[in-house]
Amino acid sequence: MNPNKALWEKGDFTRIADTMRESGEDVVRLAGITPDMKVLDLGCGDGTTAIPAAKLGAQVLGVDIASHLVAAGNRRAAQAGLAATCRIQEGDACDLGGLENKTFDRVISIFGAMFAPKPFDVAREMVRVTRPGGRIVMGNWIPNDPTLVAQLLKISTSYSPPPPEGFVSPMTWGVASNVIERFGAAGIASEAITCERETYVFDFKGSPAEFVDTFRQYYGPTMNAFDAAAKDGRAQALRNELVKLFESENQSQYPNTTLIPATYLRVTVAVG
Repeated sequence: MNPNKALWEKGDFTRIADTMRESGEDVVRLAGITPDMKVLDLGCGDGTTAIPAAKLGAQVLGVDIASHLVAAGNRRAAQAGLAATCRIQEGDACDLGGLENKTFDRVISIFGAMFAPKPFDVAREMVRVTRPGGRIVMGNWIPNDPTLVAQLLKISTSYSPPPPEGFVSPMTWGVASNVIERFGAAGIASEAITCERETYVFDFKGSPAEFVDTFRQYYGPTMNAFDAAAKDGRAQALRNELVKLFESENQSQYPNTTLIPATYLRVTVAVG
């Protein structure tokens, strides 16, 4: 199996996605989507941004590598009465061979395509399927950022074995110079690319420690980190570090509620 597919089919990312819905709607509102548009959402998961885009009247195609997330997204779209305008299918952001050139007014990928293993292929494919005058919008976590997700991944990596040779960290998508290089190789001038820091908020109904345990049970990268830590007898040490992180980042003033902001790089690419 494709190792990326195996990673995202491990656990159940819908349990994490449930904490990301409101910020997902905010991202879509900023994308300038209108009812006449065709929208592609890459690495869409169970539709956190695809479904809000369809609610704005767009025709939306979501693509994700994990079959159970595809099924969950189509169920959510049907429950929202959007089955006719929001369809999710299985696919790989590195190779969108089934999609025609210059098809979409907006190509969106919020913390999705950044995890695909071949970033230059991802950029090329996103540009290829975007029509002239359209836009690409990405949300990418930023390496070494002091907020939640970068620190979660950094801590998890410290408990994991070294990555295989040739591995390109998904966090490299959070560096503006890399973004410019990758889209530049796909024919996009640097002046057509903007990178801005924005905030995404996780809203979990439970304590920070319970939120850590949700990541431990359902989020593939964290699950892998705990599997590796357990082999070294360090699973409790990993949990302790993550609980400390989540508690320090929690901004909720209420008990049994966790509200954690995380900084990301918002990338906008104007396709000529």
